[in-house]
Amino acid sequence: MKYIRYRQLKQIKHHLKNGGVIAYATESCYGFGCDPFSYKAIAKIIKIKKRSKTKGMIIISGRRDNLTSVTKNVNLFSPDFMQYWPGSYSIILPTNKNLPTNLTGIHQKIAVRVTQHKQVIQLSDFLHMPLVSTSANLSGMKSIKTYKECVRKFGSKVMVIDGYISFAKKPSTIIDWESKKILR
Repeated sequence: MKYIRYRQLKQIKHHLKNGGVIAYATESCYGFGCDPFSYKAIAKIIKIKKRSKTKGMIIISGRRDNLTSVTKNVNLFSPDFMQYWPGSYSIILPTNKNLPTNLTGIHQKIAVRVTQHKQVIQLSDFLHMPLVSTSANLSGMKSIKTYKECVRKFGSKVMVIDGYISFAKKPSTIIDWESKKILR
């Protein structure tokens, strides 16, 4: 596990505050991230990935309380979520109305995850906010697994943070909370 130095954390915070995009290690691959309230930054991710504007994105954090700003009428501290978080489950929940429309695509809900990944926990704790989390790749292509590969492919477009993917062999399981249907 690589910890991010304080000086770099300050640079990341400034970069995100100014509409920047980062690439960072998650459970199963490198992911693109940004401020989930920045329409401009989310649009950059969509462009970089060549992703459909109709698709929604996942929001990730190391802490449940960071996710209360993106969800509506849900008690994230309820025992119902204990079996899923922290862990590699992204749960689709009702969204509050102040999220950028390009974050949710054509959907009225948002997928959120509380991770065990130590570096993401460090980031979300320092930033006091969750991050957008979508795989660092061109849409439909293989996910990137290493820092060096991410720098080579996307280093001119995003700030790449050195780190290690952790324990998951596959992307997070996505569950629609209302229907309990597993979507991935």
